[in-house]
Amino acid sequence: MYQRKTRITRLDVVVTILLLVLAAYIVYRLTIKLNYKWNWSIIPQYLWFFDETEGRWKANVLIQGLLTTIRLSVWATLMAAVFGLITGVLRTTPRLFNRLVGRTYVELIRNVPPLVLIFIFYFFVSSQLMPLLGVEEFIRSRGPGAKKVLGFLFSTPDLFTAFISGVVTVAVFQGAYITEIVRAGIESIEKGQWEASYALGLSWWQQMRDIIMPQALKRVLPPLANEFINTIKYSAIVSVISIQELTFQGMQIMASTHVTIEVWLTITTMYLVMCLVLSFGVQWLERHMARSEA
Repeated sequence: MYQRKTRITRLDVVVTILLLVLAAYIVYRLTIKLNYKWNWSIIPQYLWFFDETEGRWKANVLIQGLLTTIRLSVWATLMAAVFGLITGVLRTTPRLFNRLVGRTYVELIRNVPPLVLIFIFYFFVSSQLMPLLGVEEFIRSRGPGAKKVLGFLFSTPDLFTAFISGVVTVAVFQGAYITEIVRAGIESIEKGQWEASYALGLSWWQQMRDIIMPQALKRVLPPLANEFINTIKYSAIVSVISIQELTFQGMQIMASTHVTIEVWLTITTMYLVMCLVLSFGVQWLERHMARSEA
């Protein structure tokens, strides 16, 4: 397999030096000339603290918020992938009704702000659906072991319904964009693939399952990775319904300490690390898939 060699030109060196000089100048202005009293020493205590009663270090609110963000992003990503895959396939079926269902879902979700959606789902799921199904009573009646498992996988019992509302909102919102990615991937498959599989006597669903979808998923992996990264970033909107994820914890720390820039720079770094890890993971997966095909 041919691999393009990377060359470093003089222009690359000049641009890099200019960017480093610009970054150094910005840092200098921020540290010397900015009329702001930096207080980075306050940040570590909100990451970890030593519990004297148990004699060990424990995660504090920022790490707890980070873990909640990861949980919410993982569940929302899985749910969004399911929504997007199903509706993406529906948008390419021969039946008009199926295509209309998929199109309605996409247009409805894409044209409504996610903040509005989260309030709709929060008041419907938390205030109406969960009490109707008896979910809260079921969770509260569980033993300490079951509550610990639920807390590890989802959230604490008192915030469980709000957590589910946030997951559903982010998943439904991102699922609409994944739908279009899946649809575009399916439609990008050459017409000859459809004709050849039809000539073999395969039904439409067999064509989709065995021939078309495996090829389409390989093509849509890069844009799908971008949407999964967006899921992490969009998870911040659930802070408005008091889910104690990273952004919510940052606002709480800022309100109690009046330390602003240090808190948000720390949170920005934590979001950046999560997104970069996912991005590098997807790049590794793409290279692995390319080597397996060679």
